[in-house]
Amino acid sequence: MAEMAIPDTPVNGPLTRRARRRRYLMCPPDHFAVTYEINPWMDVSRPVDAALARAQWEHLRRTYVDLGHTVELVDPLPGLPDMVYAANGAFTLGGRALAVRFRHPERAPEAPAYAAWLAAAGLQVTEPVAVNEGEGDFLLAGDWLLAGMGFRSDPAAHAEAQELFGIPVVSLQLVDPRFYHLDTALAVLDDRTVAWWPPAFSPGSQAVVRRLFPDAIEATEADAVAFGLNAVSDGRHVVVAAAAHGLRAQLADRGFVPVPVDMSELLKGGGGAKCCTLEVRSEEVA
Repeated sequence: MAEMAIPDTPVNGPLTRRARRRRYLMCPPDHFAVTYEINPWMDVSRPVDAALARAQWEHLRRTYVDLGHTVELVDPLPGLPDMVYAANGAFTLGGRALAVRFRHPERAPEAPAYAAWLAAAGLQVTEPVAVNEGEGDFLLAGDWLLAGMGFRSDPAAHAEAQELFGIPVVSLQLVDPRFYHLDTALAVLDDRTVAWWPPAFSPGSQAVVRRLFPDAIEATEADAVAFGLNAVSDGRHVVVAAAAHGLRAQLADRGFVPVPVDMSELLKGGGGAKCCTLEVRSEEVA
């Protein structure tokens, strides 16, 4: 599906950002629960309100559709409560997909389900050798592929991605276990702009991000803990945690249009809007 510009409507002042239509893959939370603990957000003693989780997920899906994006669904499988976090299912670019190999055995059966969906959708799927957890740790930022490591994905996976996609990979070390995936601590807003919480990264990685993105938005710890950085941007609209009030104001100041969503029930499993959203880039990149 070719990427198309969404017509812009000025909100306040001159228009500075331009949206692009996206193709997203999501997984309904039919089996979402917290039945094990593999990140600091998970607590098996806290009950999950399945109806509320479903309503929050459905609102997210509807938000994307209302913004003009395409949303497709992969079938949820029984016994896989984290399959709702579709971002971890692969990384795609130019009609190719790097499938995933999960760090924790509890999530391993998700990998073939996502790989099969992508293959059926016409993407060329490559099975990984090293551990990688898809768009949880791979974020496309213009001419760079930002790649997280430290808790889930192996550094060797970064080399695999570079060889497969032919795009420079920038390895970033995560140091705070609350932000165990790159997409929990950094959001790509457009090809030249990111938002992030610097203390989630090692000193060297902080220096790299500042060099590559000198105008990056720096979130507060409160907004980061609210999973405000687990956001999805089409270049203009940023679907962001409703509770990240300061970040929403910063986004608006930079000419983005924040679109707040409440993902508080999904956060019990350690995920937010981005975790529930895999971008499918099925066309060759010019």
